[in-house]
Amino acid sequence: MSLNIRKKSNEKALVSYRKITKSFGDRTVLKELDLDIYPGEKIALIGPSGSGKTTIARLLMTLEKPTSGTIEVGGEMLWHMPHKGKFAPANEKHLHRVRSKIGMVFQHFNLFPHMTILRNVTEALVHVLKMSKSEADERAMRMLERVGLHEHTKHYPSQLSGGQKQRVAIARALVMQPSVMLFDEVTSALDPELVGEVLDVIKGIALQGDMAMILITHEMDFARDVADRVLFTDGGIIVEEGTPEQIFENPRSPRLQTFLSRFLHGNSDGKMASRVAAGEEQ
Repeated sequence: MSLNIRKKSNEKALVSYRKITKSFGDRTVLKELDLDIYPGEKIALIGPSGSGKTTIARLLMTLEKPTSGTIEVGGEMLWHMPHKGKFAPANEKHLHRVRSKIGMVFQHFNLFPHMTILRNVTEALVHVLKMSKSEADERAMRMLERVGLHEHTKHYPSQLSGGQKQRVAIARALVMQPSVMLFDEVTSALDPELVGEVLDVIKGIALQGDMAMILITHEMDFARDVADRVLFTDGGIIVEEGTPEQIFENPRSPRLQTFLSRFLHGNSDGKMASRVAAGEEQ
């Protein structure tokens, strides 16, 4: 099943997973996944821990290799490359080039503690994109202003709150101007009072640009507000997908209904309204 809610006439998918299976030893975490993501589309992945959500992102970032199946990004194979009229396993040069279209923000910030905030953001611009220091600084400053941290450029990560560190990580990924951004439970390591500032930044990014986004989250209100399409994964498959209204107000599968019952409560008109419980298992 594929709704392709944002799909325009004759529009080609930006990212395509075809029959993707991923196993770790005897445990299969993705089972012949088919998924298309279109330019500008915002996808929210929800589901219980171990359902395959993060693996979907890690395969796209080449942090994990698929057991079988193919992934295309911008019309190019990610894990395979042309060789003598056929497709062979991709070498590191090919992986690096195709992967450059993708940005990711993780649960943990992974900032360089010995570098200022500005240098954390400019490092890849200078060493990967080969920009001059002045060009990199200018682009980084614009991005840090966008995430509300332009006054902290000379600070070090240890001087920032968890929410500020995560906003630096977001700026560092966005400054590379990827075609698709992955956000993997970016608030799960934050104190509850810091969650809102990070989600507000991501919402602003979603509203301002045409960049595709994959949002792995247990924040149901956030998924409802930001996503064009919500996918519920469980047992390594996409069990159900639809608009936020369809998923949260009229879930069809018993598995999704059970999952949402941990987050949702009935409101006065009988519809379901989302509520993230403090300390809810991811």
